[in-house]
Amino acid sequence: MTNLFDNSPKKAGYSFPAEWAKHEATWLTWPHKEASWPGKIDAIYAPYCEFIKAISEGEKVRINVNDEQTKEFARAKLLEQGVNLSQIEFYFNPSNDAWCRDHGPAFLVNENAEPKKVIVDWGYNAWGGKYPPFEQDDVIPTLIADQLDLPVFNPGIVMEGGSVEFNGAGTILTTTACLLNKNRNPHLNQAQIEEYLKECYGAEQILWLGDGIVGDDTDGHIDDITRFVNEETVLTVVESNPLDENYLLLQENLESLREMRLINGKPLKIVELPMPSPVIYEDTRLPASYANFYIANAAVIVPTFRDVNDEKALEIIRSVFPDRKVIGIDSTDIIWGLGSFHCLSQQEPAV
Repeated sequence: MTNLFDNSPKKAGYSFPAEWAKHEATWLTWPHKEASWPGKIDAIYAPYCEFIKAISEGEKVRINVNDEQTKEFARAKLLEQGVNLSQIEFYFNPSNDAWCRDHGPAFLVNENAEPKKVIVDWGYNAWGGKYPPFEQDDVIPTLIADQLDLPVFNPGIVMEGGSVEFNGAGTILTTTACLLNKNRNPHLNQAQIEEYLKECYGAEQILWLGDGIVGDDTDGHIDDITRFVNEETVLTVVESNPLDENYLLLQENLESLREMRLINGKPLKIVELPMPSPVIYEDTRLPASYANFYIANAAVIVPTFRDVNDEKALEIIRSVFPDRKVIGIDSTDIIWGLGSFHCLSQQEPAV
């Protein structure tokens, strides 16, 4: 461990910016795995391309595709939604699945260094080995680093982008349910994992919540429950129905957030976000959450679920992003894959 941290991104002055910092591009991995959306994969392409269109109005969209055939299929689907293809770049990086937040590169920046940007390539094991094969997904960050001619740091442990949330001022928010799960890094304790997070993301403080929402196959990713919207404010989902199985765990998370203090000693400002009614498909409760929004340059893109709370959630998110357009896109079919817009995307910061 010592050797890695002697030359860590943090020691070299690099850190992972907040999602609202300016992007050069957003990375996506084109969905092709039918087993992730059994019987529904064709239905996801229209909302997926609508998502891409919203991002592309303010930045480049860089899409990993398996081959020329996938690229042509993607181009056709994008054109159907009126996407300006001059904003789209395709990269031949074969994948197993579409969840770029978790298998994609973590871009860190240091404005005073050369190069100003580096990539951290964490290990990836499809959320504790749940969905093999995942070997192609695991190498995507290094392939992208080669294509962009950027240095790569390899921490050598498993970490997923959806399990960590950043305020851009030294604080990471995460969950014990995911990061301390024995299916990720059983050889590491909480203090050791904190050291990896600080050294490899350039952070100073790790704040821990408990459980994620019911139906989340990632073992409790933070990006379905609590999100930073500025350096000292979080949006966090709460369940209003005391009989709902998410009610108690989200109340416990809310209490934990109230007790937390940032590096400067200040408490978090907490804005509560409703949950949609349970989204059930084939007797399976899906991890539908308005917290899985993505902050792009031009807009904040929010998953909606044909639910009575959709508009209320959009209004609350608009209130914390007064300078950005907030767009709701129907995610009822996409969520059958057990993730939504934040899970599908990974930002590349501008320098």
